[in-house]
Amino acid sequence: MPRKSPYSIRLDVHERAQLESLARKYTSPYRDVIRARIILYAAESLTNDQIAERLDTPRQIVSKWRKRFFEERVAGLEEGSRRGRPARFPPRRGDRR
Repeated sequence: MPRKSPYSIRLDVHERAQLESLARKYTSPYRDVIRARIILYAAESLTNDQIAERLDTPRQIVSKWRKRFFEERVAGLEEGSRRGRPARFPPRRGDRR
Protein backbone atom coordinates (compact mmCIF):
# COMPACT_ATOMS: atom_id res chain seq x y z
CA MET A 1 0.00 0.00 0.00
CA PRO A 2 1.53 3.35 -1.03
CA ARG A 3 2.19 5.90 1.64
CA LYS A 4 0.20 9.13 1.58
CA SER A 5 2.24 12.30 1.89
CA PRO A 6 1.42 14.45 4.92
CA TYR A 7 2.22 17.54 2.80
CA SER A 8 -0.94 18.46 0.95
CA ILE A 9 -0.27 21.13 -1.68
CA ARG A 10 -2.81 23.83 -2.50
CA LEU A 11 -1.82 26.61 -4.86
CA ASP A 12 -3.22 30.09 -5.13
CA VAL A 13 -3.72 31.62 -8.57
CA HIS A 14 -0.42 33.53 -8.51
CA GLU A 15 1.65 30.48 -7.46
CA ARG A 16 0.02 28.28 -10.09
CA ALA A 17 0.67 30.83 -12.85
CA GLN A 18 4.29 31.23 -11.73
CA LEU A 19 4.91 27.46 -11.66
CA GLU A 20 3.18 26.85 -15.00
CA SER A 21 5.24 29.59 -16.61
CA LEU A 22 8.44 28.10 -15.22
CA ALA A 23 7.50 24.58 -16.36
CA ARG A 24 6.76 25.78 -19.92
CA LYS A 25 9.71 28.12 -20.36
CA TYR A 26 12.10 26.66 -22.93
CA THR A 27 15.14 28.36 -21.44
CA SER A 28 14.54 27.31 -17.81
CA PRO A 29 17.13 24.99 -16.28
CA TYR A 30 15.95 21.38 -16.26
CA ARG A 31 16.07 21.19 -12.46
CA ASP A 32 13.67 24.15 -12.18
CA VAL A 33 11.24 22.64 -14.69
CA ILE A 34 11.17 19.32 -12.81
CA ARG A 35 10.63 21.05 -9.45
CA ALA A 36 7.75 23.11 -10.87
CA ARG A 37 6.13 20.03 -12.42
CA ILE A 38 6.45 18.10 -9.15
CA ILE A 39 4.51 20.82 -7.35
CA LEU A 40 1.90 21.14 -10.09
CA TYR A 41 1.27 17.39 -10.00
CA ALA A 42 1.18 17.44 -6.21
CA ALA A 43 -1.47 20.16 -6.38
CA GLU A 44 -3.53 17.74 -8.51
CA SER A 45 -3.45 15.33 -5.52
CA LEU A 46 -1.16 12.79 -7.17
CA THR A 47 0.91 10.61 -4.87
CA ASN A 48 4.69 10.85 -4.76
CA ASP A 49 4.93 7.48 -6.53
CA GLN A 50 2.66 8.63 -9.36
CA ILE A 51 4.61 11.88 -9.78
CA ALA A 52 7.93 10.04 -9.75
CA GLU A 53 6.69 7.65 -12.42
CA ARG A 54 5.40 10.46 -14.66
CA LEU A 55 8.63 12.44 -14.40
CA ASP A 56 10.97 9.43 -14.36
CA THR A 57 12.48 10.71 -11.10
CA PRO A 58 13.19 8.91 -7.80
CA ARG A 59 10.36 9.10 -5.27
CA GLN A 60 12.74 10.55 -2.67
CA ILE A 61 13.35 13.58 -4.90
CA VAL A 62 9.62 14.14 -5.30
CA SER A 63 9.16 13.86 -1.54
CA LYS A 64 11.99 16.32 -0.86
CA TRP A 65 10.62 19.06 -3.13
CA ARG A 66 7.03 18.56 -2.04
CA LYS A 67 8.05 19.02 1.60
CA ARG A 68 10.25 22.00 0.80
CA PHE A 69 7.45 23.72 -1.12
CA PHE A 70 4.98 23.00 1.68
CA GLU A 71 7.31 24.65 4.21
CA GLU A 72 8.72 27.56 2.16
CA ARG A 73 6.36 27.93 -0.82
CA VAL A 74 7.90 29.09 -4.15
CA ALA A 75 11.07 30.42 -2.50
CA GLY A 76 11.84 26.86 -1.33
CA LEU A 77 12.28 25.69 -4.92
CA GLU A 78 15.26 27.96 -5.55
CA GLU A 79 18.80 26.66 -5.44
CA GLY A 80 20.22 27.10 -1.95
CA SER A 81 23.76 27.68 -0.86
CA ARG A 82 25.94 24.65 -0.50
CA ARG A 83 28.25 23.57 2.25
CA GLY A 84 31.99 23.57 1.95
CA ARG A 85 34.77 25.98 1.41
CA PRO A 86 34.04 28.74 -1.11
CA ALA A 87 35.81 28.66 -4.45
CA ARG A 88 39.24 30.22 -4.28
CA PHE A 89 39.46 31.29 -7.89
CA PRO A 90 36.71 32.47 -10.24
CA PRO A 91 35.67 30.06 -13.01
CA ARG A 92 37.83 30.19 -16.14
CA ARG A 93 36.53 32.11 -19.10
CA GLY A 94 37.61 30.70 -22.42
CA ASP A 95 41.01 29.31 -23.24
CA ARG A 96 43.85 31.53 -22.01
CA ARG A 97 47.00 30.34 -23.73
